[in-house]
Amino acid sequence: MTDASHLDTVEHAAATPDQEQPWGDLGLKADEYARIRDILGRRPTNAELAMYSVMWSEHCSYKSSKVHLRQFGEKTTEEMKARLMVGIGENAGVVDIGDGWAVTFKVESHNHPSYVEPYQGAATGVGGIVRDILAMGARPVAVMDELRFGEIDHPDTGRVVHGVVSGVGGYGNSLGLPNIGGHARFDSCYQGNPLVNALCVGVMKHEDIHLASAEGVGNKVVLFGARTGGDGIGGASILASETFEDGVPAKRPSVQVGDPFMEKVLIECCLELFAADVVQGIQDLGAAGISCATSELASNGSGGMHVWLDDVLLRDPSLNAGEILMSESQERMMAVVTPDKLDQFLAITGKWDIESSVVGEVNDSGRLTIDHHGERIVDVDPRTVAHDGPVYERPFHRPAWMDTLQADTSATLSLPRTGDEVKRTVLDLMASPNLSSRQWITRQYDRYVQGNTAAARPDAAGVIRVDEATGRGVAVATRANDRFTKLDPYEGARQSVAAAFRGVAMTGAVPTAVTDGLNFGSPEDPDSMWQFAEAIRGLADACQELGVPVTGGNVSLYNGTGEPGRIDSSINPTAIVGVLGILDDVAGAVPSGWREEGLSLYLLGTTRAELDGSEFAALHGHLGGLPPQADLAWERTLADVLVQSARDGLIASARDVSEGGLAAALAFAVLRYGVGARVVLDELLERSGLSASEALFSESQGRALVAVPRTEEPRFAAMLEARGVPAVRLGITDDEGELDVQGHFTLALDELGRAWEAPLPQRFA
Repeated sequence: MTDASHLDTVEHAAATPDQEQPWGDLGLKADEYARIRDILGRRPTNAELAMYSVMWSEHCSYKSSKVHLRQFGEKTTEEMKARLMVGIGENAGVVDIGDGWAVTFKVESHNHPSYVEPYQGAATGVGGIVRDILAMGARPVAVMDELRFGEIDHPDTGRVVHGVVSGVGGYGNSLGLPNIGGHARFDSCYQGNPLVNALCVGVMKHEDIHLASAEGVGNKVVLFGARTGGDGIGGASILASETFEDGVPAKRPSVQVGDPFMEKVLIECCLELFAADVVQGIQDLGAAGISCATSELASNGSGGMHVWLDDVLLRDPSLNAGEILMSESQERMMAVVTPDKLDQFLAITGKWDIESSVVGEVNDSGRLTIDHHGERIVDVDPRTVAHDGPVYERPFHRPAWMDTLQADTSATLSLPRTGDEVKRTVLDLMASPNLSSRQWITRQYDRYVQGNTAAARPDAAGVIRVDEATGRGVAVATRANDRFTKLDPYEGARQSVAAAFRGVAMTGAVPTAVTDGLNFGSPEDPDSMWQFAEAIRGLADACQELGVPVTGGNVSLYNGTGEPGRIDSSINPTAIVGVLGILDDVAGAVPSGWREEGLSLYLLGTTRAELDGSEFAALHGHLGGLPPQADLAWERTLADVLVQSARDGLIASARDVSEGGLAAALAFAVLRYGVGARVVLDELLERSGLSASEALFSESQGRALVAVPRTEEPRFAAMLEARGVPAVRLGITDDEGELDVQGHFTLALDELGRAWEAPLPQRFA
């Protein structure tokens, strides 16, 4: 234990203005350190320096992204806010889904820790987003994950894949939360920088929504859950320096260690605390730990807060003050409790065998003060720590290499011409790293625990029941086409929104709200910053055009290890978009494949010769040209048609035509339930003027493959005509055990299924 006489106190800091401090080792810039000194009117104590360093990090302060993220609010109309109960700025957004029910959902990233220690990095990423949802007063009911890995055959990819998938599954399964969807993709750009983005959905009644702030002079600040340890220190910024003396961190592991069983108990305890009305609010301790929770609670309130670190329960008694403040140990929460309810609070935490300690008190000082061993080591305005940090307008410009990239179109690629060549290409596509079956992954996840899952992978969207009495529920789809976004960040981001919007509508759900996970390169690289700025502009414009508000999300920068200014300086810009839609009754959710023969197949939308950035191009090792153009007015019309068709019982299945084009959509649909199809392309080819290969492998947007019962075909066709919907009748479903595209190729479902299912087990099982 550190002797109190060696603490770097506020008084000592004021008396030693010239004492050198390792601000650079904590990731601060010279001007940022100077600003801290200016704010305080003295040099910071070592503990204050630790707090500012993590809270002013890119991960916590969004200092390079704030100026662009403002577009989400600026482009959100009053009409878009109709169902939005809590928006950007809180732990998670909240949406009114009707009948007094509300749903909260959000995505968070845990990228860098998942490369260093894949299992714990991914596991604690799931745990962190679950606690964000819990802090809103909601019961977490489902999770999803969006994963990006390096080359599938690279010797290090297996290490990362095994660890990340086990971490996501192990933590979520132990919590008893179904994993209802997501994607996993492979690309060399992610080799040294995988992406692990986790999404959580929570449900509550309207009156149960809670926001976290430190209000009420005399109210107690209680830290409860797991004890504070030495793991995760500096995780929000960098590994801390070994050279620090008392009050600042020594070098310790930057990856947090999770305990899902503690979190499961913590969930039930928090929900009981909310139900008993014994808390003013609860704040998750995630990135930056106690530094974040105390400064944000105090900053969100109208007064101040005093904290004493001596009563923080520790796993490691050797931790110094800075380490206690910066530790990102998992499964911890902080609550604000009125004195008259403290005993009841402690009784409930005791019932769940959860350790608690009163570590502070709300006051009217307007300051956040922290004592350790009876000495004042922190005295700051909490807003300067939590909300008024640096805001940068980073320089950015269109990269010099964009012209060359966009000029290198897919027109140079050789298209398959004979039936055998087309058949071989379809098999190769379905066995490719990014279209092959993900069942090796999803079988490690419990998709149906709790009994409320109405749809999960391999369906195109996850569907979860919220209300058992009425069947009311929600559908959630996540999408991110990083190849399109590399070719054109603005258009690629728009397409990610459109694809997730369309994916939700395929189930019959009304798309209602958006969350995003923005994974980009270094903000100090003007090329990467341009990609980020253009993608934000695309996302905000797309949400405005589609009429769905962004409720919150996450920004992860510095993803990449290359030299600035090069085409390969960072990962492909990856804007993950999650869209939530509302279903009146999940029993009517439309599946992604057909279950019976004799259904008529229709392709809705317009097919063009758009192969740039496609999976067909990827099969040939090619990335160049311009991505397909998104028509968002048409996407809204298509969504309306799909939702109305589902409500009226006009369609038996629906699948969006996206990665892999029509060929992949047909293959996915026949494999979903093992029911084949006979398809004739003549009308499609005549209308589009395309070759068979172009029609099969084009990735034109705004398309859906639907199966219609024969009895409903007249009504369905009449609706399409009334709406002016471009549509082609492709054929019928049958029980012949094959996908027969007449005049071009025939594939037995067994052969197609073997090709599709083999790649991941062959490499990772």
